[in-house]
Amino acid sequence: MKLSALFDNAPDIEIENLMVDSRDVLPNSIFFCIKGMIHDGHRYVNAAIKNGAVCVVHSEDIKRNNANVVYIKVRDVTAALNQVAACFYGYPSKKMVVYGVTGTNGKSSIACMIRNLLNPVYACGYIGTISIEYGDTKLPPLLTTPDIVPLQQILHDMAQAGMKACALEISSIGLEQHRTDSVDVDIAIFTNLTHDHLDYHGTMENYFEAKKRLFDQLKPDGTAITNKDDPHGMAIVADCPARVVTYGVLEKADYEAKDIQLNADKTIFTLVHDGSEYPVQTNLVAMFNLYNLLAVIAALHEGGLPIEQILEQLNTIPQIEGRMERIEEGQPFNIIVDFAHTPDGLEQIFKFASAITPKEKRIISVFGSAGKRDTKKRPVFGQLADKYCDLIILTEDDPRDEDPIQIAEEIAAGIQKTNRIIIESRYDAIRQAVEVANVGDTILILGKGDETFIYREFGREPWMSDPAAVRDALRKYYFETEEEDEDETVE
Repeated sequence: MKLSALFDNAPDIEIENLMVDSRDVLPNSIFFCIKGMIHDGHRYVNAAIKNGAVCVVHSEDIKRNNANVVYIKVRDVTAALNQVAACFYGYPSKKMVVYGVTGTNGKSSIACMIRNLLNPVYACGYIGTISIEYGDTKLPPLLTTPDIVPLQQILHDMAQAGMKACALEISSIGLEQHRTDSVDVDIAIFTNLTHDHLDYHGTMENYFEAKKRLFDQLKPDGTAITNKDDPHGMAIVADCPARVVTYGVLEKADYEAKDIQLNADKTIFTLVHDGSEYPVQTNLVAMFNLYNLLAVIAALHEGGLPIEQILEQLNTIPQIEGRMERIEEGQPFNIIVDFAHTPDGLEQIFKFASAITPKEKRIISVFGSAGKRDTKKRPVFGQLADKYCDLIILTEDDPRDEDPIQIAEEIAAGIQKTNRIIIESRYDAIRQAVEVANVGDTILILGKGDETFIYREFGREPWMSDPAAVRDALRKYYFETEEEDEDETVE
């Protein structure tokens, strides 16, 4: 693409790449001098030119000492990058119906359900914490919400592959860093707002304002879908220029659930919308998943799907990997793997476990807390587990350069009465839970979901994933032990 097509009054030189990291070797590229939390791109202009930049976009005065380079000064480099990236990749989000999902918990579940339920009707991609998926392509995740350039490139690839829609997880940090400013969101969904990312945002008010950006920036002909039962649900859409649609259980809403029956293997309720009532049965379980499902129904129906067409698919919703994933290998106790990593997320899982576990049986939890992230929630995790669990096994969870044992001790500070042990190795912690479980118990493996890596001091280290670790431990240490015991009895 010609530089003149990206900037007014620019020469007709060919641009092949967009560069934000001066260390990347990208010939015929534009280098954007982004100011990050640690590094300022203005300091690395010469390195960028050496690695292929033929144009430099900057906001501060810099030395223009290379006659072969075009220098363009702008007021806001990030805003310029958003505009240029969208144009460079052909405005891909305008070619699809984009469902943007934000909130503390539920983003992945809602976005994946939108894709799974929409795909039989017309092709839908997914970008989020679990993966990047479209058509037959499945790629590992980048960030929950990728950075500006890779996000536009992924959307371009989806459009090229024939996707007509995209379900996009939009994080508060992604919004704060303007990663989605040039994404044309058609339907924005708010799930809930509870304690998370305060290490980055500082206060709940700042966290709320970051989320609110999505709805403040929504186009007038878009749709905002919000959880009316959440304390922040109506405030977050207070200044939204788009049409607002609500969902909920406790208050009257545009999409409302009543006569709710929560079971261990299914949920039954009546959906109330626009004066009509619809009987619903779904294989999803737990109250928080009911809220997720209401958001999905609202989004898909507002996007044009008839309610009857949506509801007929709800009894066989595909299992979302690492999200309330039941591990069934023939063992006589429950095992659930979930991504829960916030106080509210943990409490919702604990409440569900309490509902499905007989009074005389135990709830065994295995979890930790991420290093270099929101340390204030660690003792809160301990308090919540202390309230609901009968055995707590604390272990590593993305420790980065912190000591996993020290993190576990900080969680344990909130535990007053429940038996707890610390096992640093995540696999050994899962193995221990499997080995001590009795018939009818419930094991909760929390925090990592289906992630196949653990962040350590040096970066990502491969991890077999929690579901794989559970199945491996069952096979090696539960069923094998049973067989050995039977052999000894026969003898």
